[in-house]
Amino acid sequence: MFSMDDELVRVPPFRTRSRGHRWAVRERMASMISAEQTVVVRGGTVIDGTGADPRPGLTVIAREGRIDWIGPDADAPEVTGPHHEVDAAGGAILPGFIDTHVHMTMSGDGMNPADLVDQPPHYGYFTAIPRLRATLDAGVTSVRDLAGLDQAVMRAVDEGIVAGPRIVTAYRALGPTGGHGDFRTCCGFDYGTILGPDGAVSINTDGPAEALRATREVMRKGAGVIKVMASGGVWSPQDTPWHDGLNIEEMSVIVREAAAHDVPVAAHAQSARSIRNALAAGVTSIEHGYEIDGPGIESMLDGGAYLVPTLSTATTPPDPTRSAAYAVAKKLKLQEHLSENITTAVRAGVRVAMGTDSGICPHGRNLRELALLVEHGLTPMGALLAGTRDAAALLGLADEIGTLETGKRADIVVCAGDPLADITLPGDPDNITVVIKDGVVHKDTARRTPANRP
Repeated sequence: MFSMDDELVRVPPFRTRSRGHRWAVRERMASMISAEQTVVVRGGTVIDGTGADPRPGLTVIAREGRIDWIGPDADAPEVTGPHHEVDAAGGAILPGFIDTHVHMTMSGDGMNPADLVDQPPHYGYFTAIPRLRATLDAGVTSVRDLAGLDQAVMRAVDEGIVAGPRIVTAYRALGPTGGHGDFRTCCGFDYGTILGPDGAVSINTDGPAEALRATREVMRKGAGVIKVMASGGVWSPQDTPWHDGLNIEEMSVIVREAAAHDVPVAAHAQSARSIRNALAAGVTSIEHGYEIDGPGIESMLDGGAYLVPTLSTATTPPDPTRSAAYAVAKKLKLQEHLSENITTAVRAGVRVAMGTDSGICPHGRNLRELALLVEHGLTPMGALLAGTRDAAALLGLADEIGTLETGKRADIVVCAGDPLADITLPGDPDNITVVIKDGVVHKDTARRTPANRP
């Protein structure tokens, strides 16, 4: 892993800012000053994220932050002047991956409230810095943070102050009093004050009027996605995954208001009933979905909602030495049938986007999710698409990222070996030899400084 002082990770400053009432991801991407260097990636097998067959012996050229040319090595145009040359021989050239469910202010090694008592409220933003770097080094060039990060961290990444993936954030989740996201313990300690911005990871929201106000508030604070708590959860102390969260009326108000601003809605929904309720309200994605049943699957197929199964977290045994006893008990019960349920949904054809719930599970190992998706019914190509093209579509950024096509953002990853033959390869960050985001080389294990060729 490179230090923040390496020339390799320097990116141009963010010189213009959106002056609207909230920051839109498309506006931020469009207003970024393009990378000044040209990058040439030669000799690898391109798996472009469109679903097309792999194409060996190709060169990808990026200029000014965008993909400028893709074609056979023998036909590649001559590149003059300073540029960074990448040798991808023996590897796969892929789009930068997208993790649609992370929590960067959370450690990923268990959530014991006692550990947080002495932590200053904004300390979590500083601990997010190495996690962002580890995520980028793992081949993830975009993330959707579903409660925890605010505009300050997004801006720091955009301006190159902090190296990390592109961020779409929910800012704070919306959930009912006493439900998931209400992290007040019986003794009165609220560890949401440590994990989230402005003193909370969630806004307690009861009734349609409060739901409308809270939706407008998080959008005012820069949310590019709204997260709703349709069910209880594992880590909240006062409920269970089998309890309902926000009701259909409350979620419908949120979905309508978000849609008026072209903002999608992600629903934390673990029980079968909460999944059906969230889909009835019109959400864009179901997060977790562990107890999805036949009617829920049919609703997802009919409406086109995405499933983000977060298998990296779901399938990991709870650690009783690092987690509260109530969380361990709930997770063990959930694990009894979740693999069967998710596999049934995947094989039925439900749309899937890759998301890990990193922050509950460790950061920097995001692409281990790909092998888990294959274990639960996707083909290796389907898993790669879930982490690229389909994840970009869920974020509403399919015209900018998610595939290797001329004109799109130059988010490029090189993986040693053939991930279609061995889908576990990308899950080891050491096999991710090159990471390029917006045309800037952040990781190249063959060199520590950009190539300067006459």
